[in-house]
Amino acid sequence: MTGHHQTLALVLFSGFVAVTLGITTWVSRRRQGSAEEFYAGGRLFSPMENGFAIAGDYMSAASFLGVTGLIALYGYDGMLYVVGFLVAWLVVLFLAAELVRNCGRFTLADVVAARMSERPVRIAAGTSSVTVSVLYLVAQMVGAGSLVALLLGRTSGADQAWAVIGVGALMVIYVSLGGMRATTWIQIVKAVLLLTGTIALTVLLLLRFHGDVDRLLLTAADRSGHGRAYLAPGLKYGGDWTARLDFISLGLALVLGTAGLPHILSRFYTVPTARAARRSAVWSIGLIGGFYLMTIALGFGAAAVVGTDAVRASNAAGNTAVPLLALHLGGGAGSTGGTVLFAIVAAVAFATILAVVAGITLASSASVAHDLYASLRRSRGTARSEVVVARWAAVGIGAVAIALGLLARDLNVAFLVGLAFAVAASANLPVLLYSLFWRGFTTRGAVWAVYGGLVPALGLVLLSPVVSGSPTSLFPDVDFQYFPLQNPGIVSIPLGFLAGWLGTITSDEVADEAKYAETEVRSLTGAGAV
Repeated sequence: MTGHHQTLALVLFSGFVAVTLGITTWVSRRRQGSAEEFYAGGRLFSPMENGFAIAGDYMSAASFLGVTGLIALYGYDGMLYVVGFLVAWLVVLFLAAELVRNCGRFTLADVVAARMSERPVRIAAGTSSVTVSVLYLVAQMVGAGSLVALLLGRTSGADQAWAVIGVGALMVIYVSLGGMRATTWIQIVKAVLLLTGTIALTVLLLLRFHGDVDRLLLTAADRSGHGRAYLAPGLKYGGDWTARLDFISLGLALVLGTAGLPHILSRFYTVPTARAARRSAVWSIGLIGGFYLMTIALGFGAAAVVGTDAVRASNAAGNTAVPLLALHLGGGAGSTGGTVLFAIVAAVAFATILAVVAGITLASSASVAHDLYASLRRSRGTARSEVVVARWAAVGIGAVAIALGLLARDLNVAFLVGLAFAVAASANLPVLLYSLFWRGFTTRGAVWAVYGGLVPALGLVLLSPVVSGSPTSLFPDVDFQYFPLQNPGIVSIPLGFLAGWLGTITSDEVADEAKYAETEVRSLTGAGAV
């Protein structure tokens, strides 16, 4: 794209940034000193508002850019991500939403610390939450770099680097000034824009093929270069035992990881009651389900209209499949219609990235301040000092995410999110479920569950083909690959549960029956919930 076409795209994107900064500035004028206001938006959002915000938080660059790109490149196997992302919400609805809202205040550690020794549990859970959040942020940064490169018609590393830095700076501003209230409204606006844009693209795509889905799929198969194998299982995760185990590992991570994501769990604290939290989850499932059905169509549509080779040529990981599809549906490169549609999709994708990084940064900075900082200064810390620390933590987390995003800019964003899901399912989910449902669970079990999942998950990723040993690795020129799978979930998730069990049965601590009874009653009835 050149000339006035680039200008139009940049104006639309700048307009969204201006609107969201306006929201943040307006909200920042309200009292933000209290922890409840900064972390949970005063718990004043309705189930519908929170449902839209959850959907906006969850429908990230991994969904809009990464999943559609994987479908465009790998067909059926790429579609498996959609299944995992959506099925995961059943776990959240039945095992997490209402219980977490009743038992906690702001973070995952609140749920666990209710019946354990606070300091070691908060340090462990806070460390895990920050780690998961940073991994998730990296995926959004990579998506931002890919989009800006396409938007400006450049592929140099410098352009992508400035895009990543710019998104990081904006997310720090959103979180530091506006807190949860501003972040929530940005996510609601983003969800509406994303759903509207996705519906419009899907309608245009179906009109292109006169509503004939069979023709769409067959055309995608023909232009994929793989023929009918494109529509069958096994193109990416078939073949040898390593690929098949990788698929199982990925499936476990996607289905179980959502219930352990800090930025998703924190959203259930923004509503006044557990019933509202459950209704929020129902709203989000409806919105997210409809969105993912459309991403399937768009992924196959990108292969059919743009062609798999063209998608791969633009971005090897497929992250630009949807913007390219919009360009072609609007009339092609150089046409006004194509430029307008491309610009709108690019702006919506940027909205997606900005809203998601704001939510993740807020959740991770809350873990730093409310769990790590407060656990070290429990007797001297105040709610106001926590908020100050949270704002500074947003800056530090943003810097780390920017650095890692620059390093991983050639990887698929959906794949990167899969790693974050694996770590969340390995470290956060075991301690959450044990705390809620195991009467004899102890402090040592909680700490071991977190570290017993976190350390193996990170270690296996470092020793996997993701980091070294293959042309697509972060460091392709070196080889310290000893673990053959790209996703560690199949090993690290059971290890997290096993470590929690071992820590409990080897502990001298006797579980406090009264605290468990209180937690059980509060989780199921809401009695005594904040």
